[in-house]
Amino acid sequence: MIVSSEQIDSLLKPFQRFGVNLGLTRIEKLLADLDNPQHQVPIIHVAGTNGKGSVCAYLSSILTEGGYRVGRYTSPHLVDWTERIYLNGKAIATATLIELLQDIQKAIDPNAESPTQFEVITAAAWLYFARSQVDLAVMEVGLGGRLDATNVSDRPLVSIITSISREHWQRLGPTIADIAREKAGVLKPNCPAIVGQLPPEAKEVVRARAQELNVPVTWVEPAQEIKISPNNDVKWAKYQDLEYPLPLLGNVQLNNSAIAIATIKTLQQQGWNIPELAIQTGMNKTRWLGRLQWTTWKNRPLLIDGAHNTAAAIALRQYVNTLNKPVIWIMGMLSTKDHEDIFEVLLKPQDELHLVPVPDHSSANPEELATLAQQVCPRLSSCKTYDNVFTALNIVMDLMKDSATEKLVVLCGSLYLIGHLFQNSNINHHFN
Repeated sequence: MIVSSEQIDSLLKPFQRFGVNLGLTRIEKLLADLDNPQHQVPIIHVAGTNGKGSVCAYLSSILTEGGYRVGRYTSPHLVDWTERIYLNGKAIATATLIELLQDIQKAIDPNAESPTQFEVITAAAWLYFARSQVDLAVMEVGLGGRLDATNVSDRPLVSIITSISREHWQRLGPTIADIAREKAGVLKPNCPAIVGQLPPEAKEVVRARAQELNVPVTWVEPAQEIKISPNNDVKWAKYQDLEYPLPLLGNVQLNNSAIAIATIKTLQQQGWNIPELAIQTGMNKTRWLGRLQWTTWKNRPLLIDGAHNTAAAIALRQYVNTLNKPVIWIMGMLSTKDHEDIFEVLLKPQDELHLVPVPDHSSANPEELATLAQQVCPRLSSCKTYDNVFTALNIVMDLMKDSATEKLVVLCGSLYLIGHLFQNSNINHHFN
């Protein structure tokens, strides 16, 4: 029988109408009806506003290199659902995911409140990891923490909070402190936590919650950049006494990698055997797509990055600044994002801006974004709108042929836009 990703879409589509509905009642009932697979899976639980994905990628790569059987669950996907569920660096097979979803469909109580789409795919991850008898799984929180469908494990090996900034405030609460309270919901009594750099008001909330639950916390300082490898392709960093290669781009990875290394050190203290060579090799092999990733379009360099919130935009602009080139932005954003804040961070006088819609999602209107962008940065060298991202890319790259100046072209603003690009072009979107 031929299987396809369309079958996965059709199995998950009926649950889409239930939207985002935070709460643990439905997922706990569903998992109980599936014999509680989550109780068979030791986990590292990763929450935070930014940096969750790359921390998950580092950890799963290191632990796989250390000889363990490692599950990894992340979201959203860029092209298809199988990207969310990995085992030792390989995405779940399409046929396997279809089978899991069919099993879950049978287990759903028709008389109970229906689970959401995210709860169904999360249940599939728990079931897959339990059936695969993983040694541990790295589980990324979908939204918030306290009421997220991943938050059903009583005793995580380690809980992580990578960063906290003002995103999803419509659901998590208007202030940084409110958002911190939701993310601190991943902390569990007496279970160790690793926490990255937080704003003071967030740190206060997390510290108070940790004291309440008797959680030993490692507050992580960024790693230091130390050297470039001899062939000049990968920089190296040092966290405490450990030196390691850092293949992911941007200064923000000094934070994210340090969080991963601090987590590994905590696991070592718990008796996990993870040699230094496994850490270094695992770090070197880490890939995380759609975030400060170089590719080409029409044989010209193209930098792509999700940069879907202000903190991610800051990280992108910092990296772009190191390249010392005039910048051409091709951007699309969802309607729910803080457009003005993102523009304030990214746009500088003489930058070019080309705005596009994000297909198949609640996209911000490119014309309205153009008006706002010119208010935020009146000295843009140009600001144009297009019906789709491919028209924008082709026009920009064709103009580059006649340009005497070498310019940097950056596509950013939404992971869904990056996913659309991958899905409809021959750019490689696989990790392995």
